[in-house]
Amino acid sequence: MPAVTGKFAAASIALAVFAASTSAALAQKKYDTGATDTEIKVGNIMPYSGPASAYGVIGRTEAAYFKKINEEGGVNGRKINFISYDDGYSPPKTVEQARKLVESDEVLLIFNSLGTPPNSAIHKYMNSKKVPQLFVATGATKWNDPKNFPWTMGWQPNYQSETQIYAKWLLKNKPDAKIAVLYQNDDYGKDYLKGLKDGLGAKAASMIVIEESYETSEPTIDNHIVKLKSTGADVFMNITTPKFAAQAIKKNAEIGWKPLHFLNNVSASVGSVIRPAGFENAQDIISADYLKDVADPEWANDPGMKGFLEFMAKYFPEGDKLAHESIVGYGVAQTLVQVLKQCGDDLTRENVMKQAANLKDFRTEVLLPGIQINTSPTDFAPISQLRLERFKGEKWDLFGDVISADVGG
Repeated sequence: MPAVTGKFAAASIALAVFAASTSAALAQKKYDTGATDTEIKVGNIMPYSGPASAYGVIGRTEAAYFKKINEEGGVNGRKINFISYDDGYSPPKTVEQARKLVESDEVLLIFNSLGTPPNSAIHKYMNSKKVPQLFVATGATKWNDPKNFPWTMGWQPNYQSETQIYAKWLLKNKPDAKIAVLYQNDDYGKDYLKGLKDGLGAKAASMIVIEESYETSEPTIDNHIVKLKSTGADVFMNITTPKFAAQAIKKNAEIGWKPLHFLNNVSASVGSVIRPAGFENAQDIISADYLKDVADPEWANDPGMKGFLEFMAKYFPEGDKLAHESIVGYGVAQTLVQVLKQCGDDLTRENVMKQAANLKDFRTEVLLPGIQINTSPTDFAPISQLRLERFKGEKWDLFGDVISADVGG
């Protein structure tokens, strides 16, 4: 009988050990809606149609990058199921698509949805649902507000930082400038305009000679450009999205207006703006960047750029490798993969935001040297550094040092 008791005791111990190890394994894995042992559902909203359709390349690049990741085994063994919808850059449509992704598709998070007005339309909804609105594709300053909107985070440098940098450069190098501003009449355009005025400070009223806004529904902005020229301004602050940026560059050349031209980063794409507008028409335009330019031979032997070009050739051969949007999509997709890696087996929405707010000196392969991604629970602005650049020939030439811009939420 003692032998039998011993067997039962051994079996009981083995069962207890097994149960403990099983419960420990189960305890290590935590999932919210949209995550399983094999899959992570990621939602996305892009303007594949409409006035901002040039940005659709970002979503297509991301889809291709996640395909690459999946073919390589996924993230911690899980495949990314990337569900991307078109909203035509229409906020009511964005709301419809966000609800579909959250309530019908049941994604874990919405990633890199594009545009300031579209993201503004779903800002409160995403936070009330406690679903990550992660790495939004807009530089509006308000995305860095972890206290009031803990489920929303930006990625790129914010718009106010960029125009403050332009303002500082003008105050130093052209303090008698007469500035004509063209801006999109929405939160995106107004954010850039605020940064410019804040940067110019007390001199804003005397240096800015005209503030002209346009609507995205307008087929052309030619009449606005003619009006700006008539003021006699010698600096043009071009705060437009790609379609209108190309129009402005062309019209300037057509009417012979040659001011010092500042072009916001979101429209500095060689592929989708400069080339269609004509290289000869874009000479000496000044912008700012945080990403490497594919057209710049400086990066010809750069391992990160080689990796990007190999990716484009294999996974997105029909894509435009010169398009700034392709580089953006690649870089932000790499950042999401890093966040998901850090999540390990805790794929809850809360942990996604926790890991996104815990990026330390992370670099994607396409960031300019000296620029790093850093976040914290009180800082939801991953990239806050830029370098100025001037368009020469068929590419952007960087000049000056990396500039840190810290504009709070």
